[in-house]
Amino acid sequence: MGAFVNALDQEPWRFIISFLVIVVLTLNTAAILTLAERKVAGYIQLRYGPNRTGFRGILQPAADVIKLFVKENVAPGKADRWVFLAAPIAMFVPAAVIWMVVPFAPKAVVTNLNIGLLFVVSTTSIGALGVIMAGYGSHSNFSLLGALRGAAQMISYEVPLILSLLGTIILTGSLSLSDVVDKQAGGFWHWYIWSQLPMFAVFYIASIAEVKRVPFDLPEGESEIVGGYQIEYSGMTWAMIQASEFASMGLMSAITVTLFLGGWQPPFEFLDLGNFDWIWFGLKTALVMFTLQWVRWSVPRFRMDQLMDLGWKVLVPLSLVWLLVTAAGTLIVG
Repeated sequence: MGAFVNALDQEPWRFIISFLVIVVLTLNTAAILTLAERKVAGYIQLRYGPNRTGFRGILQPAADVIKLFVKENVAPGKADRWVFLAAPIAMFVPAAVIWMVVPFAPKAVVTNLNIGLLFVVSTTSIGALGVIMAGYGSHSNFSLLGALRGAAQMISYEVPLILSLLGTIILTGSLSLSDVVDKQAGGFWHWYIWSQLPMFAVFYIASIAEVKRVPFDLPEGESEIVGGYQIEYSGMTWAMIQASEFASMGLMSAITVTLFLGGWQPPFEFLDLGNFDWIWFGLKTALVMFTLQWVRWSVPRFRMDQLMDLGWKVLVPLSLVWLLVTAAGTLIVG
């Protein structure tokens, strides 16, 4: 038995098993977040939300999955079928792959890349390709308009998103996510959210735009383009798009915790849980995800010009100024 376990801990079996665990984790995170989203919306709007399937509606995600499995996948007659079907996969894969470099706890990371931050930024950019494929492959005016909106939004907000990471890289001196967390050890006053508060705000807002959630949901715009790039999808292809969006929301929350909120580090050293520090990571990530849901159901949608103004006239200059402040402070203090 011991030899079998040791064999599974060697490459390539360790990598394969870890990847499968990550895929299952991503799908389950998406399912849990769909229920949490509807519950939070219900409480904010003074209604119950899902409450008929299982205890207090806890089995609603399972019922939704069964319903979407048995629904027919319909594609427009003039659609470019291969591009149309590949688009949901192109959106889901980046959201799942990035989890492989996220450290959940000490030594609890699938691949501890020394260029982890570069990997996150470059892989996140692939998501825009999936949106464009969905809009182009559907051969629909609404889909194409939504895809163009999505591409413009995601590419524009990648600039402040990347700039907001540079302050953390300067302070850490490394591109490894594990090194970033290690540098924030010693209590909550060592977390980068305090010294990088403007960068945290920029990263948080840019993250919402990257995952296309309200108030930056212009690519979908139900009241204008009735769903945008995903209007022609149904059944499991539509479910995969939804899963990728919710998985991206969980992923950006986890990256936020890793970069600015100490990752798995406890708020006080005497609360260190050792091998169970992943509990701190989970609690912090859940808190950030809740704030994203809170924002969605509390803030109205921006117009396209307001979206671009916020990105290029506010977030980019703010991140550049604070980047200079961080660099100057590092040179002076050492």
